[in-house]
Amino acid sequence: MPRSLRSRRHRRLAELIAASREAAGLKQAEVAERLGRHQPFVSGIESGQRRVDLVELIDLAEAIGCDPHALLAELLATPRD
Repeated sequence: MPRSLRSRRHRRLAELIAASREAAGLKQAEVAERLGRHQPFVSGIESGQRRVDLVELIDLAEAIGCDPHALLAELLATPRD
């Protein structure tokens, strides 16, 4: 299995997280504060420089106020590399 960093699905996840945050009217710093992290943590995820594990994805979705199931459904609809 190829590495996921920089894969099509990884890039799509970064886009989805950023779009969900923006749709919620939140800044990266606000999401980071809700997670108890620093803003560069969220920036790294949204820029695709940092991987997100499943627990982090759920925590991010909750902090943003979006449905993690919807994020996963979008990822599953994204073709693999």
